[in-house]
Amino acid sequence: MTQTIAPRVRTLVLLLLAATGLLLAGAGPVSAHAALTGSDPQQGAVVDKAPTQVSLTFSEGVALSDDSLRVLDPKGKRIDRGDPANVSGTTYAVKLHSGLPDGTYTVTYQVVSEDSHPVAGAYTFSIGAPSQTSVSVSDQEAGGGVVGWLYGFGRYVSYAGFIVLVGGAAFVLACWQRGSGVRALQRLVVTGWLALTAATLGLLLLRGSYTGTGKVGDVFDLDLLGQVLQTKTGAALVSRLLLLAAAALFIAVLFGAFDKREDEEKRDLTFGLGIGGTVVAAGLAASWAMSEHASTGLQAGIAMPVDILHLLAVASWLGGLAALLVALYRAPADTPLPGSAVRRFSRVAFGSVLALVATGIYQSWRQLGSWSAFTGTRYGQLLLVKIGLVVLLVGIAWISRRWTARLAETVVAKPRKATEDSDGEKEHATAQASASASTSAAASGKKGASAEASGKGGGSERAAQLARQQAAIDTARQKQERDADPNRFGLRRSVLAEAGVAVVLLAVTTMLTSTEPGRTEEDARAATSSSSAEASSAGALTLDMSFDTGGEDGKGVVRIDLDPARVGGNEMHVYVQRPNGRAFDIPEVKVAFTLESQDIGPLPVVPDHIATGHWSASGVQIPVAGEWKITATVRTSDIDQTTVSKNAQIG
Repeated sequence: MTQTIAPRVRTLVLLLLAATGLLLAGAGPVSAHAALTGSDPQQGAVVDKAPTQVSLTFSEGVALSDDSLRVLDPKGKRIDRGDPANVSGTTYAVKLHSGLPDGTYTVTYQVVSEDSHPVAGAYTFSIGAPSQTSVSVSDQEAGGGVVGWLYGFGRYVSYAGFIVLVGGAAFVLACWQRGSGVRALQRLVVTGWLALTAATLGLLLLRGSYTGTGKVGDVFDLDLLGQVLQTKTGAALVSRLLLLAAAALFIAVLFGAFDKREDEEKRDLTFGLGIGGTVVAAGLAASWAMSEHASTGLQAGIAMPVDILHLLAVASWLGGLAALLVALYRAPADTPLPGSAVRRFSRVAFGSVLALVATGIYQSWRQLGSWSAFTGTRYGQLLLVKIGLVVLLVGIAWISRRWTARLAETVVAKPRKATEDSDGEKEHATAQASASASTSAAASGKKGASAEASGKGGGSERAAQLARQQAAIDTARQKQERDADPNRFGLRRSVLAEAGVAVVLLAVTTMLTSTEPGRTEEDARAATSSSSAEASSAGALTLDMSFDTGGEDGKGVVRIDLDPARVGGNEMHVYVQRPNGRAFDIPEVKVAFTLESQDIGPLPVVPDHIATGHWSASGVQIPVAGEWKITATVRTSDIDQTTVSKNAQIG
């Protein structure tokens, strides 16, 4: 039975890791955590006089570099001067050269939000009247490409390494101290340390390119590395490396001096290792809390300790689960995992789940802010998936607790039976000793006969070979007897299922930590709506219409700006964006105006392409005032096309 289960375990783990890789690969570039909420000049605006500066307002503070804000003329030449600066609150500006001619100008920005994630985007405005522009803004999001994928994978590996390292060591120290001598558990914990160390070094090297150029060749740029070391994220990664050095010393003591001591002596060392290990584990968890979601936004002083506790609870539960799985499948036959260790881990896991629920509720309230954000934001949707996986994991854990109880009853019943029949056991032991002696004598006789037959030194070699074979047979017999226990077999299967769900849960959690919080996304939407309302009150009309052509990459939003939305000539700008707000190009977009009450139209308008996701048309004639039906036809491929429309009062 065991010989068939081990390959299944390896196959299942490989499949789960492959599924996790697909989740990470399909996640795409991370969503920005600081959203652009306003600009001056506004997106698509046509101003009469050339501005002296361009200012951008974000939903939270951002970090700037010399090239964070750039302004390009229609020919693609930079017309900004000096370094960008913070002018007030979360508003940042860059000065422009004087005497700018009429035409369409492109503003690009690439900054880093307070929670360490890159934010990039672009928009256009015009001076005098719109014009053709040669500027082509890349559609790649900040943190995308090969470097973005490697950085996301490094984040996943770092989380996994932390969980295995902390949870595995806690399992040995709190649940099964004899496990410190089990090679499989030693390899598990050391592998967690190596994974976390390698991932941290990789993140430190990738960080400069990830938040900047996005080029693989810049990964080993020492200038970029120096800039990273001066940031909050760089300091957190360096602190993590220093704490990993202390963790290496902890591991050496746990699997060295601690393992070699007797059970009574271990009690004296357990307290010191427990305190030291807790401090190191909390420090490692703080390296995430001090540089990501918890360090910014609402109640940061409370959120950071809560985040540390949340990470420690995750590691104690999932990392301990990995250690339990290894112990159940890889523990030597002469050192089987006792039922008492399983019961202790069950209590630790239960406490960890309670801590996870409490801290998770607080984090959800802090990051979402409203019930609508659960379904209306990507963060909320991922959180619902995570909650579902946690519920599934708890359900499987309940089944594991049932197997644990049955295993404990079996273990307790055996000593009770032995106590009631102690005299019989002694006689049986004597008989076993006699039989063993007889067997040894017979074996010696066989060895002697073999030695005489061989004639020379082959007898000793043959004896050693027979001894090894007998030891292997004894080990296999003990393992078979251990695996024949149906309660232990059932516990193995349920724990294996828990571990499989935990791998997927970790992937979803990694995606969640790199997704814009729901509260921030809704605040940005509110600010954008307010800006659109202000523009409408000034005489301009803005319409947003969602579309879905049904093909690949066929979902998005088309925005139509009409200024001044009155009878006569109007300026029209059309913007096409992905569902996440990122501009992108499509083969064709057409607009038509129909006044059904007076049977006028449709009046077709084919705008000119200006920049990525931006089309414009001047002199759009509206003959009479009324409630016009504005129709947009969007084509995303040769065969995928759809038409959407809205009614609006013009004039």
